[in-house]
Amino acid sequence: MGSGSSSYTPRTIYLDVDGKVQKVLFSRHCSPCDIKELLCSSSNIPRLYSTTITLTIGCLFEKAFLLSRAFRINELKTEVTNRLAMLEKRVELEGLKVVEIEKCKNDLKKLRDEMTSRGGGRVNCPCKYNFSDDGKKLTPRRDVPSYPKYTLSQETIEALKKPTFDVWHWEHNEMLSCLEYMYHDLGLVKEFTMNPITLKRWLLAIQENYRSNPFHNFRHCFCVSQMMYGMIHLCNLQEKLTLTDLGILMTAAVCHDLDHPGYNNTYQINARTELAVRYNDISPLENHHCAVAFQILALPECNIFANVDSETFKQIRQAIITLILATDMARHGEILDSFKHKVDNFDFTNEEHVTCLKMVLIKCCDISNEVRPTEVAEPWVDCLLEEYFMQSDREKSEGLPVAPFMDRDKVTKPTAQIGFIKFVLIPMFETVMKLFPQIEEIMVQPLRDSRDHYEELKQIDDAMTEKKKTENMSLGGKKK
Repeated sequence: MGSGSSSYTPRTIYLDVDGKVQKVLFSRHCSPCDIKELLCSSSNIPRLYSTTITLTIGCLFEKAFLLSRAFRINELKTEVTNRLAMLEKRVELEGLKVVEIEKCKNDLKKLRDEMTSRGGGRVNCPCKYNFSDDGKKLTPRRDVPSYPKYTLSQETIEALKKPTFDVWHWEHNEMLSCLEYMYHDLGLVKEFTMNPITLKRWLLAIQENYRSNPFHNFRHCFCVSQMMYGMIHLCNLQEKLTLTDLGILMTAAVCHDLDHPGYNNTYQINARTELAVRYNDISPLENHHCAVAFQILALPECNIFANVDSETFKQIRQAIITLILATDMARHGEILDSFKHKVDNFDFTNEEHVTCLKMVLIKCCDISNEVRPTEVAEPWVDCLLEEYFMQSDREKSEGLPVAPFMDRDKVTKPTAQIGFIKFVLIPMFETVMKLFPQIEEIMVQPLRDSRDHYEELKQIDDAMTEKKKTENMSLGGKKK
């Protein structure tokens, strides 16, 4: 899991009891009474549940927690320092190749990033309540998620249902509230008997486990989820699919890129990363996204399906895994061909047909940016290219193969988009249009317009390139 996972693990405290160091694990579910009971019994303090005792123990607990965190950070600093000294010694004695030095630098960067993520995170007292100076209980700080509740305007509620929704105008807290609204609006909270506070906690955990990549980040997660919500309304899926199907579609969209590292499957496999080794080169990233999703759902405080019977949860889990794995673009042709064979005689009562439709729907939403208005879509191209260039630069430094469409020396915005729109997006959305003709105006036509837009840009780029060539040739002739 990503950097957010640490807030859900048990807290370890080391107590000096009669000269012996005792290791104590506190679950994050421990109440103040549990903590008082344990500390009082371990130190032979009478069980006086006064305000003073409560406040003192709370402070001791927080100090001990901060001290244990400080020890972990110092250990990590020592590790980084030692590793750096060893690497410098190797360079001095052996004369490492440039590529090996770059790998060493990358290793060090990872260690420093880990140190920052462990040491620089928010430190909260693990106690369930804050206590004021007079000892009165304040609002629980752990059980109620920290993002504020926004009241969405009617204008926003209507805009959320459309692909024209501008995803760039919203802060993370606002996106969380929008996602929360979608689950309530679709009837999923009622259908799965979700605790509304658990839904809030789950969404916070989801947000914390998306990394700050240029493209594969929490805003992309929100984009995909909002497009799914829009397609559910536009295609009137409430009348064609079950509420369980809608819950699977929305949850898979929310979770589909969890803890994405910013480097694609090709890099994972070529670099023989831990993920590639773990998943035997088979959709390593998508398998990882699934694993993180269900690690979060395994936490009792984040399990939005806690009140679903075990057999139903088993089916939901399998369906979500199927959809997230379908987002691997290496499987694009296989999945689209399967849907094409079903679409002309589509049967909403056929489970295999419905599963195939859901796979195509999440694929559409995952790569749907060009469906949006140009001013919303185009910044995403910049974000994607930035992430591609980061990967290709790393591949060059590590001596790995580089895909031409990721190479900053070979790719331009128009060349990056034209082929993708013409040969991937339009054929897929036009196939879905056979089943849902209503998407043509609001989804397919914008794709055609986007294709034309980038083709015009390419013509301008080509004309400028040709002009420069002519000028250079002319200058060369004059020099002779």
